[in-house]
Amino acid sequence: MAPAMPLPRAEHARRSRWRGVSLTTRILAVNVIVLGLMGFSLFYLDSYRKQLVRERFAQASSDAAIIADALALTSPEGRAAVLSRIAARQHMRLQIFGPHGEELADSRPVAGPGFVLINPHTQPWYMKAARTLDRAMDAAVNAPPIPDYADIDDTSGWPEVEQARSSNRVIVWERYAPDRSPVITTGSALGHGGEVLFTRRNGRDITQNVRDARQTLAIVVGVALLVTVFLSLFLARTIVQPLRMLVRAAVRVRLGRDRAVVVPRLPQRGDEIGLLARALADMSEALRQRIDAVESFAADVAHEIKNPLASLRSALDTLDKVEDPELRRQLADIAAHDVQRIDRLVTEIADASRIDAELSRTTFELLDMAALARALVGARAMRGVNGGRKLRVFAPDGQEAPIVAGDPARLERVLENLLDNAVSFSPEGGTITITIRTEGAQVELEVTDEGPGIAAEARERVFERFHSLRPAGEDFGHHSGLGLAIARTIIEAHDGTLVAEEPLPGAPGRPPGARLVIRLPAYSPRGSLLG
Repeated sequence: MAPAMPLPRAEHARRSRWRGVSLTTRILAVNVIVLGLMGFSLFYLDSYRKQLVRERFAQASSDAAIIADALALTSPEGRAAVLSRIAARQHMRLQIFGPHGEELADSRPVAGPGFVLINPHTQPWYMKAARTLDRAMDAAVNAPPIPDYADIDDTSGWPEVEQARSSNRVIVWERYAPDRSPVITTGSALGHGGEVLFTRRNGRDITQNVRDARQTLAIVVGVALLVTVFLSLFLARTIVQPLRMLVRAAVRVRLGRDRAVVVPRLPQRGDEIGLLARALADMSEALRQRIDAVESFAADVAHEIKNPLASLRSALDTLDKVEDPELRRQLADIAAHDVQRIDRLVTEIADASRIDAELSRTTFELLDMAALARALVGARAMRGVNGGRKLRVFAPDGQEAPIVAGDPARLERVLENLLDNAVSFSPEGGTITITIRTEGAQVELEVTDEGPGIAAEARERVFERFHSLRPAGEDFGHHSGLGLAIARTIIEAHDGTLVAEEPLPGAPGRPPGARLVIRLPAYSPRGSLLG
């Protein structure tokens, strides 16, 4: 295994910051941050306002230049009529000041004030809130200060008039009315006589357009925020609540205070949460079964070893008290038999406990079950361990080779255990048949004998650990009761099954015997498992 690499500091800092934050808060934060970035666009409406003001400045400058040119061509007697007509149409106030600041003409006496400023104290509360928001926006974007507008008739408060006279250019200024709407003023020189045209107009439409856009965007952001928060909470509920259920169940399983703890499977959910719930439920169930099996196995081991140990101790305690050589020899035989029995038990127990771990690391190979059976039958005949029983391998011709993927040594161990069991229960001279065939996507290996058979109610119990049915005349302790249990464990690790089935009809005068059937996934010639 590769050594663990330390996390970079930045990554470690990020994980530390998020470590104590709940999943609901994270979902809300991520979604609200995105909306917050969208909300910042409210501040950028100031650029929209500036664009409108710039356009109005350009218009005011152009209008002032045109009006100044028109007045320069008009006689002094006719200027009042021109001023009043233009002021009435353009809703502005026009004044002409002389070289020394004296007022020469004014449109107000004839055409009226041109515009009327709104008293903010008479406006409803939401307009006051709008002005407060305007000030906040100006402060947020660090907008340059704009002076307040005051209605003064002489030139003392209008520097743009003096600037226009001295520069002979159109000078445009902006001021805020009491309701924070812009008042745009222009000063424009009339020829070279020192006279200046001074115009004033109130651009309330600029402020209204900006506020309308801001209000629309604020409504959109507000509605989006509400929808996002609602959906985020709904999403968090659908994720966090089942996760908390699973956490509580997992904690109860870990504490082990309630053996009947049921991890919710959430069958109605087909998403990853549902898959996780079902995986945890299956894992906890498998863990509970494994714990129960380990506890039961430990109790069975203690019970099975206790009997030969008691017999051994009794024989050794009696041995010192017995003088008869023949009785001493019998006691020594009993002690040796008990030692062999304990050794057999320890070996079988150790093997049974290692099977799962070893098979999980084993690389399976392709093997022919018929060839494996024939080789094992030949090896047993050479060792002479069949006790006068005949072993016959039958593999129907014309079928596809019974190829499976597995561990050859372990599958040989399974077949060896089945044959040992069949030899123990078959009468001398009896026949044990090994039938191998391919049935669809499975390879079946069947071992039948001519012994007394297995009762229907005991066909599942024979695979339990330490469950042993002794043949007639066999000494107690000759079998550990683990052979068939080990065989089933190995077969199940190969994704197969091992069962005791209804025996086939036997020959006349012969009992039907036992019938043990192994089924393993068949391997196709194309290199993949069938089915």
